[in-house]
Amino acid sequence: MSNHQKVAIVTGASQGIGAGLVKAFRDRNYRVIANSRSIKPSNDPDVIAVAGDIADRSVAERIVKEATSRFGRIDTLVNNAGIFTMKPFTDFTAQDYADNLSVNITGFFHITQLAVAEMEKQQSGHIVTISTALVDHAVDGVPSVLASLTKGALNAATKSLAIEYAKRGIRANVVAPGVIKTPMHAPEYHDFLAGLHPVNRMGDISDITNAVLYLDGAGFVTGEILHVDGGQSAGH
Repeated sequence: MSNHQKVAIVTGASQGIGAGLVKAFRDRNYRVIANSRSIKPSNDPDVIAVAGDIADRSVAERIVKEATSRFGRIDTLVNNAGIFTMKPFTDFTAQDYADNLSVNITGFFHITQLAVAEMEKQQSGHIVTISTALVDHAVDGVPSVLASLTKGALNAATKSLAIEYAKRGIRANVVAPGVIKTPMHAPEYHDFLAGLHPVNRMGDISDITNAVLYLDGAGFVTGEILHVDGGQSAGH
């Protein structure tokens, strides 16, 4: 099997943006390792499904092992797995806090560390992390302290990674979406959610996949926080 065909890892890949990313990378002829807790095996021989909690280091190890043993390399890691808990700050529970840190921070740490170690061997690679525009532009009526606490940390970590690995051929970027039309948002809330954006619509999954693919091909871009948020971060 040729090792020249590019390989992407996508976490949180069973539905929504993650499933869209798997398809987008396959359309670009990438081989893909797709992970989520509930992901089902794929009929596509160039898509390997690895089920499990990304916050568990042994799951991250299995993902990287599948990528290297089956496909021989890792070119792109998309840290898409995430949790968003919308509550007033004083209503957050200790479990809410633990869950958000587990998926958003610990999951990012394990898989990124292991993937970067493989990218170093080939002196090339790209990490894209899905964050949120709420980090830069909090919205009245959308309480999001845990999202800002965790995703804001990922924005900062991405810039640090970009500088640490710039001379070793490894780039790191963030896509910071507004509200995207996925199964997690019930249709009865779509009008309200659309109104949170100056362009007065929710984003589509393709808006995010296009942004990720742009960054993946933009070799002179690293340390970027790319807002795909319908103008939300620019102001209201």
